[in-house]
Amino acid sequence: MGLLQDRLAKFDTPKQYMDRGLYPYFREIEGKQGTEVDMGGKKVLMFGSNAYTGLTGDSRVIEAGVDALRKYGSGCAGSRFLNGTLDLHVQLEKELAEFVCKDEALCFPTGFTVNSGVIPCLIGRNDYIICDDRVHASIVDGRRLSFSQQLKYKHNDMADLESQLQRCEPDAVKLIIIDSVFSMEGDLANLPEIVRLKNKYDATLLVDEAHGIGVFGKEGRGVCDHFDLTDQVDLIMGTFSKSLASIGGFIAGDSSIINWIRHNARTYIFSASITPSSTAAALEALRIMKSEPERLERLWDVTNYALKRFREEGFEIGPTESPIIPLYVRDMDKTFIVTKLAFDEGVFINPVIPPACAPQDTLVRVALMATHTKEQVDLAVERLKKCFKQLDLL
Repeated sequence: MGLLQDRLAKFDTPKQYMDRGLYPYFREIEGKQGTEVDMGGKKVLMFGSNAYTGLTGDSRVIEAGVDALRKYGSGCAGSRFLNGTLDLHVQLEKELAEFVCKDEALCFPTGFTVNSGVIPCLIGRNDYIICDDRVHASIVDGRRLSFSQQLKYKHNDMADLESQLQRCEPDAVKLIIIDSVFSMEGDLANLPEIVRLKNKYDATLLVDEAHGIGVFGKEGRGVCDHFDLTDQVDLIMGTFSKSLASIGGFIAGDSSIINWIRHNARTYIFSASITPSSTAAALEALRIMKSEPERLERLWDVTNYALKRFREEGFEIGPTESPIIPLYVRDMDKTFIVTKLAFDEGVFINPVIPPACAPQDTLVRVALMATHTKEQVDLAVERLKKCFKQLDLL
């Protein structure tokens, strides 16, 4: 073995869990994702998906993707900058901009490439990025690609955010970047106070609404709309891989910023454009979401029910305010074991370990969809209660 292989072998934690039959990743699903999925020849309750609107298997979304595949083909064979711009892309961008109440929007191949491409193209060497210390990995990578000075503040600690802003040169560009909903813990950013500080220190604010769109606000417009602060937020980012039942992402803001990003974001200029079928699926999901407000009502009805049930049974779920419900384990080994026990009981959940959380905060993550029933929630709670009790976690 070479030096690289030797080094990697010393830190091969996944193999340790593979050897014990506890490895919980890359599990194969054998059909469409809904509240139940086919896995290994049996039906499993799906509580590990980010499809909050429940639209991934909707026949209208599927048909929109099929129609686009027939009309435009399977791909664009180039970037948006060159031969890869379709009228379909432009239409989706127009409707997204209207939806989040911004001048323009720009679509990227994935949500990850939005943050990893937009952030470094906006900020220069003498500027500052200020992030919550629990932002998504795509934001972390975007900031690492920047030449800017980088500051972090303790999670949702507004006094610490202000202290970091006070460290910045007054005349420098200061970009605050936050998740609107934190994807592992399910809590919300303190957007009203962040906006107040942003205005006080003349900063710019980018809000990642990956887990906010389709969940919060009027028609699912996100946390910015929920707090009625959209006009105070400079840039809104979102993904299609969650509520919009597809793959891709977007950034929205005023025309001058979007035009700069269009000509300078490397992950936009040098990536093949989002496929026609993915674009059409996202567009149809957006239209359905806007036209069916009862879908959002159902999501919150089942979410509030699940939050109540987990609390009643004594699970530690923290300050979550969303369809993301963390069940804290606080032990890495038991986190993997309880994930396997749950799967054996027919419940699919996701383990969360470092670097997605602090070592002392390991958890399993339950996520709700608008299509879940209260009966399915009850079944999941009872089965998870059994698994947690086996490990003396309840």
